[in-house]
Amino acid sequence: MKTIWPSISRPVRPALTFFHENVHVRQAVKPLGSRILSGILNFQNEVGLTDLELRLHGQTVLQLQLEIFPVKMDYKQDYQMILNDVNQQIYNLSFDFLRKTYNLTGIKETRHQSLTEFFSILQHVFGQMVQAVERINSSPHAKHQVENRVLEAGRVKKPGKKNIAFLTKRPHLLVHEEQRGIIALNGQKFIPSHAIETKRHVDYDTNENRFVRWVLLRIAKKLKELKTRLIDKGRLQDPLLARKLDEMGKQLGRLLALDFLQVREMRQLSVTLVLQMAPGYREVYRNYLMLMKGLSIQGDLFRLSMKDLAQLYEYWCFLKIHDLLSRKYELLKQDIIKVNRTGVFVTLNKSQKAKMVYRNPANGEEFTLYYNTLPSGEKTPTVSQKPDNVLTLKKNDSASEYKYIFDAKYRLNPAYEDTPYRRDYGTPGPEESDINTMHRYRDAIVYAEGAGKEFERSMFGAYVLFPYHDEEQFKAHRFHKSIELINVGAFPFLPNATKLMEAFLDEIVQDSPEKAYERSTVPRGTKEYYKDKLSGQNVVVGSLRQPEQLNAALRHGFYHVPLENFADHTLLSQLEYVALYQSIGKFKSVGLEAGVYWYARIRDWKVVRRHEIQELPARPGTEEKLYVKFTVERWMKRATPIRPGGRGIYKLLCTSKYVFDRAEEIAELKLQSEEEILSWREKRRAGAVSVTIDHEQVDLASRVTEIKASVE
Repeated sequence: MKTIWPSISRPVRPALTFFHENVHVRQAVKPLGSRILSGILNFQNEVGLTDLELRLHGQTVLQLQLEIFPVKMDYKQDYQMILNDVNQQIYNLSFDFLRKTYNLTGIKETRHQSLTEFFSILQHVFGQMVQAVERINSSPHAKHQVENRVLEAGRVKKPGKKNIAFLTKRPHLLVHEEQRGIIALNGQKFIPSHAIETKRHVDYDTNENRFVRWVLLRIAKKLKELKTRLIDKGRLQDPLLARKLDEMGKQLGRLLALDFLQVREMRQLSVTLVLQMAPGYREVYRNYLMLMKGLSIQGDLFRLSMKDLAQLYEYWCFLKIHDLLSRKYELLKQDIIKVNRTGVFVTLNKSQKAKMVYRNPANGEEFTLYYNTLPSGEKTPTVSQKPDNVLTLKKNDSASEYKYIFDAKYRLNPAYEDTPYRRDYGTPGPEESDINTMHRYRDAIVYAEGAGKEFERSMFGAYVLFPYHDEEQFKAHRFHKSIELINVGAFPFLPNATKLMEAFLDEIVQDSPEKAYERSTVPRGTKEYYKDKLSGQNVVVGSLRQPEQLNAALRHGFYHVPLENFADHTLLSQLEYVALYQSIGKFKSVGLEAGVYWYARIRDWKVVRRHEIQELPARPGTEEKLYVKFTVERWMKRATPIRPGGRGIYKLLCTSKYVFDRAEEIAELKLQSEEEILSWREKRRAGAVSVTIDHEQVDLASRVTEIKASVE
């Protein structure tokens, strides 16, 4: 019986096909019949060269190479500049990390470092190493050696004073010679047969020069070992690599032949100031740390192609912001450079989070730069948000944190003629959609103190960082002026255009809490609310007539003052705190300090006759006088007293709790208006402040005449 198998129809592969390395681009082109291919190519944000192929029956018949240009035409220059800057910043950061964490007391290199890793690092630092050694050669470190030799007297060219002591101890070297004698002794003349000759010469055989020679020898040895291994395994097939190894070997041989490197072998390495600070030597030492510890770059940071320029720009923005901050502020912690037994690792990549913590040496404030993550506690109850960089500032005298978003966007609208962008904004700038993203970031990211608490908007500003070189021109752009108005906008940011960004970072770091708050856009009516809060007089500072009054007040938890001292009796209902002023005249004379030390929250107050206050006897004639008696919860002592500063309080003074908590001198308690308080706080952040009033007694003064910075 004959079996008939069913025929299986197979799809006929078209004779003409399109090929591209990117599967999405490849799938975008579809055949229309047997001889036509059609599709729309979308390269997304990629730039650079790309190859398109037409294949007939699987064989390439046409290859077309295209160069994809973004609207920003100088992307090639940007790529090289940014890549070089990233490399330099990573190596600087790694060197600082190694210098702080390793104390090298002997010669010991990493055992686990591979030759390929060593060579990849060497390619980055070899040019710097050669330049550093050549710079040392122009002015090498040396020591002056003094050599004393005993020679026949006739051969000594410059006899020194040492010969007097030398011949005094060796009289047998004196020869009697009446005619030529130069030394008189016991009526006779003598000449020395031998004398000391002192010679001085420059000696380059120093520990520092031995170290430089040792480093060059180690590099030469490793290069030779690498070349031998490649030859043995048959892998040295690349003529460019072979030529590079030979050229490096020749350069090292030339350097090792320099005069100042003709020194003895190094036995022990001691890290001297010359190695750490002297020009040339410090560069050699730095590169030695890189080479011998090993630097492994995770995430292909150093191998990003030109197609990844947007991602490289994002990395660079983070590192450059760090660079601008680290120039003026102390870096406390960082986690993009890490170390383990195999070497140093750079963890910066798109999937990682990074954090840098700084301290302002002027006031001790700490602030943090985050990459690819939000600070702890920040949430987005709706759609997840992940800005590139967040700078979090913690101000003294403020419980709030001030947070700013800097988002990298390698996009530029060139504002061509007759385009809506040119009509609306006039000059090139960031895309409108990127500015809209900043509004979204600022409004969507919120913070809550704990479970069940209300959410609050925590971002005080959001800014686009975009690639544009003309900073002066961009100052007139609407998206730059908007920063001052609503704290949302853009900064041009490239290796040769960082001035606007640097100035802004300095500004927000130095801002007082009040200035930082004013930068943000707040709900309508907020300013009036805080103006009332700052100007509200809820603290009374009363003057004590005698030390006994202080003792009684502290012991019994009260304070009393004549009612007539309050010009406006309605103030009594506003008071929440009472503070005690110890005058210079009454307290200094009995050995007690003057100023404001004690304060307390008011529990209750009432108007009574003086004789009703039993805690302290009344002075004759005041028994029927009306007094205000404040009963307090408990007396608290200020961490730092409010000093008199040459002023005093005659009766009593009312001020706000805000000013009271921050005042350092009595005259500052007179500050009342919002303008005075803001000026005082701004100058206080820069140093000591002097407040001048028009009377020696603060409560009798009518106004503040001057607020200026002073030297303590």
